[in-house]
Amino acid sequence: MTYSITKYTFNKAKQLGVIVKPSTNKMKKIDVYKKNKKQNKTRNTLVKVASIGAAGMNDYPTYTKKKGIQYAKTRRRLYKIRHQKDRTRSGSPGWYADKLLW
Repeated sequence: MTYSITKYTFNKAKQLGVIVKPSTNKMKKIDVYKKNKKQNKTRNTLVKVASIGAAGMNDYPTYTKKKGIQYAKTRRRLYKIRHQKDRTRSGSPGWYADKLLW
């Protein structure tokens, strides 16, 4: 079963200026890409930044759809507590997971 990227995640990605696609790694949900402007000024290439989200685990938009907004907010709070160390370094996979999935 592949992860279906939600509108919530696409909107968050647009705000961050990144592109999200289904992951090529079967253990992850999403691959995050940035446009590489340095390589060629006429043609932007995509550079993979991170693979995020453990496949088989739920996230904020999934919990919202399955169990409701209140349950999702509780899960979000617990996720942020549990991943405090790896979600605060800007540009890291944990940071992208926090911003795009939670």
